Amino acid sequence: AYLPAQLAVVPTSGGQAKVLTDTRTAAYKAREWVQPKLVQVPSKHGAGVVWAKYYGPETPEPGKQYPIAMFVHGAGYLQNVHQRYPAYFREQMFHNLLVQKGYIVLDMDYRGSEGYGRDWRTAIYRNMGHPELEDYKDGLDWLVDTKQGDRAHAGIYGGSYGGFMTFMALFRSPGTFKAGAALRPVVDWHQYNHGYTANILNTPDIDPEAYRTSSPIEYADGLQDHLLIAHGMMDDNVFFQDSVNLTQKLIELHKDNWTIAPYPLERHGYVRPDSWLDQYKRILKLFEENLK
Repeated sequence: AYLPAQLAVVPTSGGQAKVLTDTRTAAYKAREWVQPKLVQVPSKHGAGVVWAKYYGPETPEPGKQYPIAMFVHGAGYLQNVHQRYPAYFREQMFHNLLVQKGYIVLDMDYRGSEGYGRDWRTAIYRNMGHPELEDYKDGLDWLVDTKQGDRAHAGIYGGSYGGFMTFMALFRSPGTFKAGAALRPVVDWHQYNHGYTANILNTPDIDPEAYRTSSPIEYADGLQDHLLIAHGMMDDNVFFQDSVNLTQKLIELHKDNWTIAPYPLERHGYVRPDSWLDQYKRILKLFEENLK
């Protein structure tokens, strides 16, 4: 989980591989990382089990209830529960920090994620954000029932599709998560690219109800908990306009307890270390102030 891909050679005649590179620094290798545990979360909504990565203390303190952080991977169809170095390596390091600060963390391959067959992949057809939220609520129950999770102090965060799901969680199930961070988030699927969205929701002219059902802006009135929006202003995937539109909507709804952090020099995938640092400092502050 903490070993980036390296180069090695194997003789054409066979034999042992000779490793040529080790790109990890001495400080990185010396650190004691929290190993993610691959777990199966029982579904209460007919989905069998939901595979997930769990980060927590090796030996939980008896009688203690732990604040909960739930991570939502991006892309919708991506698979993030696997035994290798993840695409979300920064988030994995952030999860280590959260565990050090007393949280437990769950990262789920919710319905729609790839790697689990056709029915799993297509479960969100015309209904984005609904089956996935059921899976996260089941994950929350599992943490409370088996990992000493504190239901009253749970938060959620993620980027892109994970940002979209953070909105759906806070808007459609107020009170479940006391705080959420939506990063480079989709607000309205009408504005996202046709090639991706039409495969799941058809097109707005023939299936407007699927877009209404699946777009967070339709549920913004449900916000009552603490929300952080973070978005690169040069985003060429999920346009910054999405977050601008939601900002105006929240103003018109007279909503409190939300903030927006714009990143003027960033696109969808940040490239500046100071932007990553600023964003995760804000998420940590959001959780520390509202989940403890």
